[in-house]
Amino acid sequence: MQLYHHPYSLDSQKVRMALEEKGIDYTSYHVNPLTGKNMNVDFFRMNPSAKLPVFQNGAHVIYRAIDIIQYIDRLAVHLSGEIPPVNTVVHHWMQKVDAWNPKMFTLTHTPVKYRAFVSKFIRQVLIARMAEAPDLASMYHVKLREAYETEDKVKDPDIMRQSEEELSKLLDDVEVQLSKTKYLAGDDFSPADSMFIPILARITLLDLDEEYINCRPKILEYYNLVKHRPSYKVAIGKYFNGWKKYRTLFKTSFFLCVRTLFRRTGPGKWQQAIMTHHGDRILMRNASAPDPSTQDTWGTKLW
Repeated sequence: MQLYHHPYSLDSQKVRMALEEKGIDYTSYHVNPLTGKNMNVDFFRMNPSAKLPVFQNGAHVIYRAIDIIQYIDRLAVHLSGEIPPVNTVVHHWMQKVDAWNPKMFTLTHTPVKYRAFVSKFIRQVLIARMAEAPDLASMYHVKLREAYETEDKVKDPDIMRQSEEELSKLLDDVEVQLSKTKYLAGDDFSPADSMFIPILARITLLDLDEEYINCRPKILEYYNLVKHRPSYKVAIGKYFNGWKKYRTLFKTSFFLCVRTLFRRTGPGKWQQAIMTHHGDRILMRNASAPDPSTQDTWGTKLW
């Protein structure tokens, strides 16, 4: 089984928590959407939506987080040989959590200069991929149109307000539920919790705890409780603290800065970037170097 994901992808965190909770082994592949890796031709052929995560078990490929988690739950049941009763409460909360789309909320709380920089870079990646794979050009064009539409939406204050109101309503409902039960769908941790906890982590990442979490005492208590679970530490916690956090962010920032340098420099400067067959290093070539042996410089691993 393979999982294509990224540590800061909210839906990826949902699936990774579910996998860790069930103790299911899988091969992990990092795909960084901020550097356009999800637009690479091979990945795009497998998943034209270019969204993360993607779960593959043999010939079976699943794209939506909630579908992956339900599949994982069924797989765990099959492996254990048990047949537990259908829990409609868990299913209800999974659907309720899945109904809120975090994309606009995240974008509207991201500094404009960073958002604009990444958006422009992704559009350039899409245009380049159209030329690289003409047979996929129409599908890449769909993603390009979506990128422009997203830019328009993020400027609309009504859309931003709607996203915030929907999140507040979800959190209010969870606050009420947690006054009755220890976890979201009862007194036992369930896939509904795996779906919901990354939303709290996203709020923390955006430094909005005071506005959305700390003012809801039951959610704050619950959040502190689940942070001690091994699944949280593996899927989320280790990327939010210490060197892991800065390493992940630095690799992305460095990659984008290098690509910007190549784009801005003219003839005779550092201007060419190609990948090794491993796809994890950048070759910088100074075409004007007097000594051919000094033209090429390999960068470090970037993702």
